[in-house]
Amino acid sequence: MTNSLRPHGQQRAPLPPTEESSVSAMPSPRTRDSPQAHTAPAGPQAKPAKQRDAFFDNAKYLAIVLVAMGHTWEPLTDHSRTAEALYMVVYAFHMPAFILISGYFSRSFDMRADRLQRLVTGIAVPYILFEAAYSVFKKVADDDPTHPVSLLDPWYLTWFLVALFVWRLTTPLWKVVRWPVPLALAIAVLASVSPDIGDDLDLQRVLQFLPFFVIGLCMKPEHFQLMRRREVRILSVPVFAAALVVAYWAAPRMTSAWFYHRDSAQELGTPWWAGVVMTLALFGCSMVLTACFFSWVPRRKMWFTVLGAGTLYGYLLHGFLVKGGRFWGWFDYTWLHEPLGEIFVTLVAAAAITLLCTPPVQRMFRFAMEPKMEWAFKRDAAELARERTKS
Repeated sequence: MTNSLRPHGQQRAPLPPTEESSVSAMPSPRTRDSPQAHTAPAGPQAKPAKQRDAFFDNAKYLAIVLVAMGHTWEPLTDHSRTAEALYMVVYAFHMPAFILISGYFSRSFDMRADRLQRLVTGIAVPYILFEAAYSVFKKVADDDPTHPVSLLDPWYLTWFLVALFVWRLTTPLWKVVRWPVPLALAIAVLASVSPDIGDDLDLQRVLQFLPFFVIGLCMKPEHFQLMRRREVRILSVPVFAAALVVAYWAAPRMTSAWFYHRDSAQELGTPWWAGVVMTLALFGCSMVLTACFFSWVPRRKMWFTVLGAGTLYGYLLHGFLVKGGRFWGWFDYTWLHEPLGEIFVTLVAAAAITLLCTPPVQRMFRFAMEPKMEWAFKRDAAELARERTKS
């Protein structure tokens, strides 16, 4: 549904959600155009179709396109300082933006049975299936028979599902603490100086990316409205330009591994205090660039808006193409490391991720991403009581 303009130039602000969706890592956004989208029907009639907010679907699609582009730029960064600079800028905000939206649409999560069931079927089960699939894929495609199949050591993309599972389970906690964002940021800082955390469940990433999820939980519609103002959009242009200049300067002087948030400062070969400085500095940069990114997200329905519902499909599936390209030497051609080749790789990445987010692909892989699994859960007591009353 379009996010139309109100009279006298006022914009319609996005409304917070009431339910999580198992279709995507970011639950389905709704608009306020239909009151039924937020209230249950009075009688036994079927619920009306839930309507989505075009702004958030657009943001999710554009963010996942940047994720795919970043993954395909990685093999090119060793030979191109420009590619490395673009890589750093995009990595500074594409996952923070993705995670912030996830937090925003997790605000209604509680320990209600149906929501816990969707947490299992929409996140835990896809993690198990795709972690196993990626591990087997690496064994075969990379000719690495010793690569382990372990659910405790997420490989490549699957860390996000582990993180989202943990973050969403802790949502009730962040609702009751007095200062959730400073607390989450303190946890991220402590993680960055704690090499003993290890790689189990990729906890470094879970903890270091945590502040962005908590900020999403704390955000209100008017915060997004503020970022979508014309002044912010205009200001974002010089901000992005400055970020590119700084990244171009920093490319040969620092490792891009800081943007992955998967290692402690000591594991990156720096003193512990560098973890404190870099975590706080990157957090500030990420929030500024994320706000600039949101300012340019279209508010109205676009040709790609419908693809916003399939971002988790694109996220989990495109990794097979990217890693397959690395294993099979697709990035070894010299011409791909020249400017025209880099542009070609970028366009191919955008086209591939777009295709993987389409409804036909969603229908094909729904068995893995949205399994119903009624057999695995107990029937709700109230529902059983209603059925006995009817009979």
